[in-house]
Amino acid sequence: MEASAAKIQVKVLVLDADQAAAEQVRAFCETHDLVPVKVPADNLMPVLRSSIDLGAVFLAEGFESHTLSGMRLAQELNRIRPELPIFLRTAAPHTLSESERRFVRHAYHLGELAGMSEAVQESLFCLVYPESLVRGISDLTLQALSGQFKEISVVAEAPMIVRDRLIYGEVYSLIPLEANWCRGYMMLQVEERSLRRLQMHQLGDMDPVHKDSIRAINNVFSETTNLIWGAFKNRFIAYDDTALAKMTQVPIVINHPQRYISFGSEDPQLCFRYHIWDNLLQQGEPIELHQRFVFNLNWSPELFRENQANVDSMLASGELELF
Repeated sequence: MEASAAKIQVKVLVLDADQAAAEQVRAFCETHDLVPVKVPADNLMPVLRSSIDLGAVFLAEGFESHTLSGMRLAQELNRIRPELPIFLRTAAPHTLSESERRFVRHAYHLGELAGMSEAVQESLFCLVYPESLVRGISDLTLQALSGQFKEISVVAEAPMIVRDRLIYGEVYSLIPLEANWCRGYMMLQVEERSLRRLQMHQLGDMDPVHKDSIRAINNVFSETTNLIWGAFKNRFIAYDDTALAKMTQVPIVINHPQRYISFGSEDPQLCFRYHIWDNLLQQGEPIELHQRFVFNLNWSPELFRENQANVDSMLASGELELF
């Protein structure tokens, strides 16, 4: 039986000064698995330049920010975040010119809002993620984190689809994923100061100079990545997939000052975010761990299968029980 598709949401930025129209857009979003967020006009550019995860922008042509509005504002938003599709609300029906299509994905007016489903589907939900894959990733990651760090509490947010190419934090790891149903990467991202704070406590009585070293911090992050990757491989990649021949890779572009990374693909990415508290410290903000799956080299969800043997073995050992 084919795995059912997961219900995954997309965070979208709604820029509309007309409250009545904004309410209609918000209602449309909420019925199409979109999570609408808004930002004051004078704070728009700083927010876009931050590391906020977004999937699209719903822009009204009458919305003004930094003396820009309409197509001029859309063009500036596209310059700052070119990976985000822009849906432009116009006062009257408007056919985009060839030049406008370079920075606006779709133009609509309120009378056409109901017909926006196809444009949203093509832009944001073009990849289908099996429900058992999404649920399994979150479960195995929580288990790996709890096994790697002592006395912590971890909460996972609902998974999201993002289209941005931004890097979160200063420390991130990449590890290839390759099977007959996917080829791509898993990426973990975290702020160095947060990882350092957790790591200093986790290493206990180790020499302070050594446990604060870059090598110690990088090692624990590498081990965490390997734990999650190993669990993913055991659960979702069949043993005979290891015989896959090497295939062509694509360049990965990283721009550190701009916190930008590109995998050579325009496909959306599957994003998870975890909040970690060190229970023994009993103070401080939670540590954010970002996890992304980038299936940029191959994506064939119709071939996806979860390794049922793992579930069966847990039932046999008593780790799992049936109701």
